[in-house]
Amino acid sequence: MILKELVTICAISVFMPACGPSKKAHSTLQEIVKDSVLLRTDTTLSEVKSEKLYKARTSPLLETLLQEYPQYFDRILRNRNALNVQVIYTQVNRDKKNIPAFTDFFFNVDSSKYFYPASTVKLPTALLALQRLHELENTGITKSTTMVTENGYSGQASTFNDPKTPDGRPNIESYIKKIFLVSDNDAFNRLYEFLGQKYLNEELHKKAYEDAQIVHRLDIFLSEDENRHTNPVRFLDNNNNVLYNQPLQFNETRYAERHDSLGKAYYKGGGLINTPMNFSKKNRISLEDLHTILRSVIFPQNVPQEKRFNLTDSDYAFVLHYMSQFPGETIYPFYDSLNFPDGYVKFLLYGSQKEPLPKNIRIFNKVGDAYGELIDIAYIVDFDNQIEFFLSAAIDCNTDEIINDDVYDYDSLGFPFMKNLGRVIYDYELKRTRLYKPDLSNFKMAYDK
Repeated sequence: MILKELVTICAISVFMPACGPSKKAHSTLQEIVKDSVLLRTDTTLSEVKSEKLYKARTSPLLETLLQEYPQYFDRILRNRNALNVQVIYTQVNRDKKNIPAFTDFFFNVDSSKYFYPASTVKLPTALLALQRLHELENTGITKSTTMVTENGYSGQASTFNDPKTPDGRPNIESYIKKIFLVSDNDAFNRLYEFLGQKYLNEELHKKAYEDAQIVHRLDIFLSEDENRHTNPVRFLDNNNNVLYNQPLQFNETRYAERHDSLGKAYYKGGGLINTPMNFSKKNRISLEDLHTILRSVIFPQNVPQEKRFNLTDSDYAFVLHYMSQFPGETIYPFYDSLNFPDGYVKFLLYGSQKEPLPKNIRIFNKVGDAYGELIDIAYIVDFDNQIEFFLSAAIDCNTDEIINDDVYDYDSLGFPFMKNLGRVIYDYELKRTRLYKPDLSNFKMAYDK
C-alpha cells in the first residue's frame, strides 16, 4: 500500500462544490487498514477469481474516500448491503513506453450477490456479434450487410427495415451503434437473435465468464421456451440475393441452477405478491466480469488471451467510437439533443444531467437500469488533464423492495450516487501523482459531427 494514495482529498475541483472532507476520516494508515475488510488494496480481479474470494471485499482506499464525503455517501456507507452497492475502481499507471499497468480497488464487491444487470448485457452481446461475423466471413457478410430478421416461432417479431440507417436497411452496424449511443433494447434483441442463446452463453463461458447467463430478450416478456428459440435470419446483398441464411435456432442447454431473487414483494397481473421476485431465469453477469470485459475492449493486449473477444483493430475502433460519442454528434442514427442529451447514458460523473458535456472528457461505457437497479461500467479519460481510470458501479434503488410498482429511487438516490462517485474519483485522479503522464491519443476520435 502506498502512503501517498491515502492523503486527504480536498473537495474543490473543476466538478466538486466547495466542501471540505469529513473530520471523521481516519487519520492514520494503521486505522484505515484495521477498519477495512480487505487488507490488500492491490488484489487483482484474476487473483480474486482464482482464490474464490467471493465474500464482500472493500479496499481501504475506497472506504476512506467515501468516508471523507458524508454529504454524498453517508447513506451509502450505512446501507451498503441493503442497497447492494458495489464499486470497482482501477488505476492506470503508464511506464515511459506508455505501457499500462493496473491496480484494482473494491467497495462491497461480492460476485455471489445477485443484481439484475439490465442493459449492461448489451456490451458482451455486441462484441460477440462482431466476433461471429468473422466466423462467417467466407459468406461475404460484414457488419454493414443487410440483415433481415423473420418470425419463426411464438413471440417472435420480424424486422425488414430500419429508418435509422441511410438506406432503410437493417444491419448489425446500426444495431451496435444504437446499443452504445442510447442503449436501444430492440437493437439488442436483434443481436441476441442473430447469435442465438447457445452461442452467446457458450462463448462467454469459454472466455472464463462462467457465471454469466444471458438468456432472454429485453423489454418484451416471453417464456423461457420462447427465449430459447431465436429467429430465422437472412443476410442480403444490395440486389437482395441471399448471402447467408440462418434458420430458427433452439438452445437445448440447461444451465446451472440458480436461486436469485430480489425485493420482498412484486406486482404481477395487477396483484401484489408478497414474496421476493424470482430472478433465477433472468440475465445474470457480475460487475467484475463486466469490468473485465470493458478492459478487454480498451486494452485488449493487457487482458489474458482467453478473456478477449476475437476482434480486429477495426472492430475495436468502431466500438470505442460509438461508446464515447454523444447521441447528438451522430448523423446515422439521428437523435435530437432535447430527448437524447450528451449525458443520456453517462451516469458516472454526470448522473441525469441534461446540459451539454465538456468535450475534453470522454467516457467509454455501458449503462443499465431496470427493476430499480442502476449500473455503469466506464473507462474515463480527460485529454486536457491527461488522466484515465476505470470505474464500475451498481446500486439497488428499489428502497421499498417492491418490484414492478414503478416506484424506484433513481433520481433521489441512484443518479446522485453515480454522479458524486464519479466526481470524487475524478478529483482524486486529478491530484494523484503519476511517474509518467499517459499518451491518450489512441482514444481521440473523429466523431460524426
